[in-house]
Amino acid sequence: MMKKKPLVQIRRLRPDKDEDIPVPQYMTPYSAGMDLHAAIAKDLVLESKAIILIPTGFAIALPKGYEAQLRPRSGLAVKHGISLINSPGTIDADYRGEIMVAVINLGSRPYLFQRADRVAQMVIKKVSQARLELVEKLDETQRNAGGFGHTGR
Repeated sequence: MMKKKPLVQIRRLRPDKDEDIPVPQYMTPYSAGMDLHAAIAKDLVLESKAIILIPTGFAIALPKGYEAQLRPRSGLAVKHGISLINSPGTIDADYRGEIMVAVINLGSRPYLFQRADRVAQMVIKKVSQARLELVEKLDETQRNAGGFGHTGR
């Protein structure tokens, strides 16, 4: 049985300037993420080790209990070292501003972004808020406080 898909409202913020920017969409029937495109006015060079915010031209209204996660595109990451500085970036259900993509160039050469380039993926995820209980002691586990590398790998 197929679960009902959440409805996400989307608004084009600058319809007169950005009508050529594609609405985020799934590129294949089984894609987890929708491609986000650069709503930049002119070519933008991202120097090696630099960080920039790239506008998408869209705002969204997520249903209560959902978030949008922004993730890097694997092709940009592998071929050019382009990633997202806060991956995954979270867009909360109550945010109504423009979706901006915080991009970093981890590669050794500058990278050129052009108008409408695909810059990131957006994944819609169900979330819940936890209740916190302040306690004096936590229950013990086999791992306990073992951190990074505690299993020997």
